[in-house]
Amino acid sequence: MRPVIGITAYREPASWSVWSVPAVLIPATYVESVAAAGGHPVVLPPDPSPDILTRLDGLILAGGADLSPARYGADPHPLTVTRPDRDESELALLAAAGDLPVLGVCRGMQVMAVAAGGTLFQHLPDEVGHTDHQPEPGRYGSHPVRFAAGSLAESVYGPTGNVNSYHHQGVADPGTLTATGWSEDGVIEVLEDPGRAFRLGVQWHPEELGDGRLFEALVRAAR
Repeated sequence: MRPVIGITAYREPASWSVWSVPAVLIPATYVESVAAAGGHPVVLPPDPSPDILTRLDGLILAGGADLSPARYGADPHPLTVTRPDRDESELALLAAAGDLPVLGVCRGMQVMAVAAGGTLFQHLPDEVGHTDHQPEPGRYGSHPVRFAAGSLAESVYGPTGNVNSYHHQGVADPGTLTATGWSEDGVIEVLEDPGRAFRLGVQWHPEELGDGRLFEALVRAAR
């Protein structure tokens, strides 16, 4: 039996054929990456109940809009765009996940940080003085990342790697999590929970890179 991997989804306006309605959706690259790694992908709509966790072997917190700043005690930046339904759902899932293997992608890593008592930078250009992490709408950036020796991330990628990037926010304080990866400008790119066998967040989008190593690691941990 393939491990069942839940992937949290967006609820967004969408159009296809003659329809233009709210839809629950996720980029197909998430589903394809999990399937190629040997997992059985299941798309999870926003839902405040974490009961689905009893049916899962692993969980991916997918990318998407910004978290509500109230979740970490801040006022909203003018460029912050939120989806409160996803905040409620994903924080509930994470709180109930226990030892379930969890991979956080971009927003998903930020959810992990806030759930661990951390905080976010709401607009990275204000902090680092450039827009390399989100060069322009609809285009990924690219930059190197270094990984801490002995970390889970290093076991997957080695000491360094090149990643894509599409985020205007970042982790300011990881709370009780451990930062194990950084870009050259010091932005935190990886978070891990040393108390869990596999709880890993990355600030980039591995599903868009065509590199399945991270999904393979998640599926191995979920077996």
